[in-house]
Amino acid sequence: MLAVTGLCKSFSGKPALENVSFEVERGEIHGLLGHNGAGKSTTLGIILGMVEPDRGEARIGGISVQRDHAEALRQVGAIFESPAFYDYLSGWENLRILSTYSGKFNERATREIVARVGLMKHIKQKVGTYSHGMRQRLALAQALLPEPKVLLLDEPTDGLDPEGIKWFRDFILTLREERGMTVLFNSHLLAEVEQMCDRVTILREGKLVHEGTLETLQDEAPVYEVTLDPWDEARDFLELNGTQILGPGRIALPPDADPAIIIAALVGSGIRVSAFAPVRRSLEDLYLEITARPVKDEPLPFLHAP
Repeated sequence: MLAVTGLCKSFSGKPALENVSFEVERGEIHGLLGHNGAGKSTTLGIILGMVEPDRGEARIGGISVQRDHAEALRQVGAIFESPAFYDYLSGWENLRILSTYSGKFNERATREIVARVGLMKHIKQKVGTYSHGMRQRLALAQALLPEPKVLLLDEPTDGLDPEGIKWFRDFILTLREERGMTVLFNSHLLAEVEQMCDRVTILREGKLVHEGTLETLQDEAPVYEVTLDPWDEARDFLELNGTQILGPGRIALPPDADPAIIIAALVGSGIRVSAFAPVRRSLEDLYLEITARPVKDEPLPFLHAP
């Protein structure tokens, strides 16, 4: 449903994106992750046609954003950066005005969406009186008014309290279940990403360092909690055999390693093995491990001019 291919972008000579490519399948909830400055907002800006790439393109429903901007974005609703509203107007008046920028105002559809995001009691109040959570719900209503097939969300839960975060998570999951909505969003709240996303894309310093399911991440390097004595000798033995030491009593085996063989080898070397148990890492654990790896420089693909 959404694909970016070979995205490159520099600002004042400093690379913001270097050869970034990934896809989001129809009906998928996809997380875009990375530290501040990793290139997440630049990527979303290119997908929305607000930032022109130096190279590469974004396609929505098979239509190039760079070649047919208006047609591609007919399929998209978005909350990008800080939603801007007229504070001296009511929520309803804001939705009416903003809807006319891209099409006609449908009063019935707007009422349904306002009710769905839980703003009916406050929709006639001035937006200047809204809490942060209410403004985010109004922004979500605005994004849904065009009845999009794809929803792009830039830090949608930033600043929300736990109740607001849970509401947002449940709302997005229901949208996907009922409408088959495709969602791409970035967030710093990795626990929420883990509960919502089918797949994730991780950027670091403008480069793609991972794309795949959370299960794929888990399988990359199985982690074990171990109790080995003496530890120093065990650590030396494990490192010589390609095992990564994550900390005292925690190791990551190579993906093709057989734990039974490792245990037998440790015992055969005179090391006492009291515990050797697999650990399910959280997305936060996996994210920190991936973003700590060295970034590899890869040659850029040759892109034919359109």
